[in-house]
Amino acid sequence: IFQLAGMAVIAFGLWLRFGGVMADFASDKKSPEYFFMGLYVLVGAGALMTTVGFFGCCGAARESQCLLGAFFACLLVIFAAEVTAGVFAFIGKKVAIQEGQKIYEDVYDDYMKNPGGEVNRTIYKYHLALQCCGKDNMEQQTGLPCPENIQMPKASNCLVEIQNVIDANLHLVGIVGIAIAGITIFGMIFSMVLCCAIRNTRDMI
Repeated sequence: IFQLAGMAVIAFGLWLRFGGVMADFASDKKSPEYFFMGLYVLVGAGALMTTVGFFGCCGAARESQCLLGAFFACLLVIFAAEVTAGVFAFIGKKVAIQEGQKIYEDVYDDYMKNPGGEVNRTIYKYHLALQCCGKDNMEQQTGLPCPENIQMPKASNCLVEIQNVIDANLHLVGIVGIAIAGITIFGMIFSMVLCCAIRNTRDMI
């Protein structure tokens, strides 16, 4: 169960990092580091969780107190990492949103100073990923490169769309982090109960 949960966490973190809307913000020189920091912690904890699941399996099969103790110690580290990811998600939401909006505003200002070229492709990529165009309704008439068939007026403000996207993704990171932390607590309790049961059995023998 812990190995499967760990692989699920890794897949979820990598999908948010490389497959979601926020991946487009990481392909340029600037990226919302605060948002990605939480993802890196989440993926690292998932990888560690998958690896240490082996200690739990071997410890239970061999009835080894040493392996079960190592399993408990590793789960404690994972628990701290998952709680950290959850804290990053819920407390650092405002900072991550500001970072994402600042990235778009910098690209927007560069485009207004010198339309065309690489800046044109970059701002169009953001518009396409977020399904928005500009910073308010009036910007639609300034010649910005906008995707076709976007829904107006909800998607006209990219700053609002960036806030919505980061807010939704960070809530997912926080929920997953806290959920896995709960599973980890169960694993620590189970490993200690099993370790005590093995010790009592050996004492009786």
